[in-house]
Amino acid sequence: MNNGILRKLPIDSIIGAKKEGEALKRNLSALDLTLMGVGVIIGSGIFVITGVAAGDVAGPALVISFLVAGIACLFAALCYAELAAAIPASGSSYTFSYIGIGEIFAWFIGWCLTAEYIFACSAISTGWSAYFTMIVESIGIDIPDSLLADPMSGGIVNLPAVLIITLMMLLQLRGAKESAVLNNVLVAVKLIVIVLFIVLTIGHIKSANYEPFVPFGWFPENWFATPKTGVFAGAAIVFFAYLGFDALANSAEEVKNPQRSLPRGIIGALLIATALYIVVTLCMTGVTSYTHYASGQPGNGAPVAYALAAIGIDWGKVIVSVGAITGLTTGVLVTLGAQSRLIYSLSRDGLLPKPLSKVNKNKVPKYAIISMWIAASILGGLLPIGRLAELCNIGTLCAFFIVSLTVILLRKNMKELERPFKVPLVPVLPLISMVMCLFLVTQLASLTWLFFVVWTGIGMLIYAIYGNKHSKAGLSAGDGSSGGGGGSGGGAESDGGGARQA
Repeated sequence: MNNGILRKLPIDSIIGAKKEGEALKRNLSALDLTLMGVGVIIGSGIFVITGVAAGDVAGPALVISFLVAGIACLFAALCYAELAAAIPASGSSYTFSYIGIGEIFAWFIGWCLTAEYIFACSAISTGWSAYFTMIVESIGIDIPDSLLADPMSGGIVNLPAVLIITLMMLLQLRGAKESAVLNNVLVAVKLIVIVLFIVLTIGHIKSANYEPFVPFGWFPENWFATPKTGVFAGAAIVFFAYLGFDALANSAEEVKNPQRSLPRGIIGALLIATALYIVVTLCMTGVTSYTHYASGQPGNGAPVAYALAAIGIDWGKVIVSVGAITGLTTGVLVTLGAQSRLIYSLSRDGLLPKPLSKVNKNKVPKYAIISMWIAASILGGLLPIGRLAELCNIGTLCAFFIVSLTVILLRKNMKELERPFKVPLVPVLPLISMVMCLFLVTQLASLTWLFFVVWTGIGMLIYAIYGNKHSKAGLSAGDGSSGGGGGSGGGAESDGGGARQA
């Protein structure tokens, strides 16, 4: 078993499959990718997490937290861009590590990303619920409190959160292009609203609100606290806001020209998002004290709308709430799609049951989408947003670390691989990315680490019982081989049109 778990996925099993036939339809452009990235990155970060992180963790210095997280993400994004352009296949860092490091590491990252996307989708849906509730209450519709909050917050179930996940699941089943069209429209609305927020608030900023600028310090005083506080703890938390470009890499098999479009979409979305995060955070903490965004305070759940209300612009509050609804909708849509493509990849490689890699007549992985809908609906309905955001961050940082390592290893072991985009200064920049990821992981709460250990244990048990025995790389080459065929190229059946990917 020791040799078997280190077997690698031959890259020609992917490239060859792409030449023979597609299970997923290529119809996304560089613009679609950029807007998809902006759609998922700019949503939960601006409209929800800014309040949690500013009020409880970093204060006005949250702008520095976003900058630190953005720099760390930029190094990781460069690594993602190189690998996604060279290996344009669904699965993102899972597929990259399968080719570059070995099956057990690929499964580990695939399992981490499963937690990342499920918790991210659930967290975004709870943010959507907060803004939706604000809008319906403003027009006189009264929804029972028990249906607006999770059990940990005194309710029964967060019903609006479950509702938006269900609607986006139904849209995902219609096809990737249909989802992208809706996403592009919603992103345009969201960007207009964000610019309007900046214009309305920038003239009301008071320097006194930035004092003290670093109220929680730079590093946590209590390393076992939940959550930790400080500028760098804030950076670890707002990493949640940067999930978008990883989701883009998961859409590689649905991109028209992945070698050119993926690097542009990944890096472009990240740069746009980071700039907007910094400006909006400066405005939000400049018009009213960061203490108003702390847990239990009125600005915690919907901070951007609260900032406008604090300066007396009630009509702007309604408009921003509508913008937040559109923004968070795109976040649910993209994370739902990204996770389903990851499950699809794990299944067709034999690491999860075969039905999860079946695609319907619209060329989307039907059962993978449905499984993601069930898991995200349960978590979104039953857990608060702060806990959900922290739980998904550790998986994100692990994925970034291994992707950066994979770039270094593939540069050494697969020099002949065509790389339309290359990370500069290898191995220096990937090593910086790895160090920053390790540092930010240490800033996460001890409870998050406990969850990570339990989640990893469950994942390794599933691999030992099922994945190691059914792996296509292992079955093709024989158990105990260090290199197998098949892998990501095979086994995706269509229950709609009868097509089978070679």
